[in-house]
Amino acid sequence: MNGQASGSAQFDVTAVRQGRAERLTDRLAEESPVALVYNDEPYVVMMATPRDLEDFALGFSLTEGLIGDASEMLELRVTPLGEDADNGYQVDMRIPDARWRALSERRRNLSGRSGCGLCGAQSISTAIRHPRRVSAGLQVTGQALYRALGSIRQLQEINAITGAIHAAAWARKTGEVVTLREDVGRHNALDKLIGALVGRGEDFNEGFVLVTSRASYEMVLKSAVMGIALMMAISAPTAFAIRLAEEAG
Repeated sequence: MNGQASGSAQFDVTAVRQGRAERLTDRLAEESPVALVYNDEPYVVMMATPRDLEDFALGFSLTEGLIGDASEMLELRVTPLGEDADNGYQVDMRIPDARWRALSERRRNLSGRSGCGLCGAQSISTAIRHPRRVSAGLQVTGQALYRALGSIRQLQEINAITGAIHAAAWARKTGEVVTLREDVGRHNALDKLIGALVGRGEDFNEGFVLVTSRASYEMVLKSAVMGIALMMAISAPTAFAIRLAEEAG
């Protein structure tokens, strides 16, 4: 949990079942504002599940091209802005001066909703990126894909009690799921996963990503930027995502 909240909160609710109302307690997914600050300058506020925020910040920095590799994350600190999750969190990061100057020149002023992957880009040219081609050497069997798909649900700890959380998982070529991250935002979950994998030095040629969302443009882009050759999605892809995937190999 990296010291952040559990990802859910308890509420008293009224449930109506077969025409009968009853009072009970339920757990709902947390959604908190998370401010990402680079070199003491605010960059973006994202709505995210306040869990694994160190992974989220590193993954976001990498998939957005703000840093080139984990070694350029010189400092990373998460600070809660109050006792209530609604008050949010601030993630202070320090990156090399050259990276920060390039970041400033992009002049992006983002307001990131949990369902938004391109919020705040000032023009189409800055929003739509074209990653380099990925390695073509990965071989995965259909059996391995089904194995990963069959095991991911039981690993979704927050979704099991809220029913409202996306997950992104990393599976070996055999289909064994070894790492999973959850968030109310599908792209946030993927950033968290990528941050966790990079943090421990995972070889992206040795497995694939499974996401519990549609395969949209930004999901394919984030994977391709990191050199991930295969992404499996539970829901259908968009046409743009397919064209980008083909472009990236």
